Amino acid sequence: MTYTSILITGASSGIGEELAKTYAANGVHLTITGRNKDRLNHVADECRARGASVVSDILDVTDRRGIAEFMEDIDNAHQLDLVIANAGVSGGTGSSDGDVKTYELPEQCRYIFDVNLTGVLNTLEPIIPKMVKRGHGHVALMSSLAGYRGWPGAPSYSAAKGAIRLYGDALRSSLKPFGVNVTNICPGFVKSRMTDANSFSMPFLMDTDKAAKIIINGIQKNKRNICFPWQTTLIAKTIGILPPWVVYPLLERL
Repeated sequence: MTYTSILITGASSGIGEELAKTYAANGVHLTITGRNKDRLNHVADECRARGASVVSDILDVTDRRGIAEFMEDIDNAHQLDLVIANAGVSGGTGSSDGDVKTYELPEQCRYIFDVNLTGVLNTLEPIIPKMVKRGHGHVALMSSLAGYRGWPGAPSYSAAKGAIRLYGDALRSSLKPFGVNVTNICPGFVKSRMTDANSFSMPFLMDTDKAAKIIINGIQKNKRNICFPWQTTLIAKTIGILPPWVVYPLLERL
């Protein structure tokens, strides 16, 4: 399938930026959103240099009305056939520093849920009915391999990403009779501004351009779940099926 009108949220850096630049080509209309104006404008310029027609805007995915109005305008002008709900924030949380222990504060917890879960729903809500009516379209949801288990180091992040994974999995079967495809994207550690802030070891850290190619190839093949890299996928899925009495003593020590 050839996608000619694509919307990507969270495109001012990281995976979203690389997806936008990789999709950019002659005959493609890209709509990209992000939180940083300068970085987003830079991405838009690069995409135009590759031949794409680009609309970029600073957009808060937690603003349900704002994103609905924005997507309505975009879809009316350039009928969307692929929407990638990519915008998200990291789940860096509590740690121990000597005798001082910290934990995930309520404000941080709510913010992570607002962006990583509600933000995805806000992005998909306006476009799915239009795709259903047209009888075709594709939506991709940014989950994570962290969504296969509740990680004590990032409770809200793993919970939000787990909810997105399950929602996308069920949504795919629900929308299949209407001709609308749904894909979950479940990365491990990918080099980005988000992971640059991590102070812990990140096994099998993947370059962003390689991650984008894997995602685009998986969307093109209409995969249900795009999970990578394979080493982290194997670990995450194994931890996801082991009984709690085996898993949590290990995760709590980590």
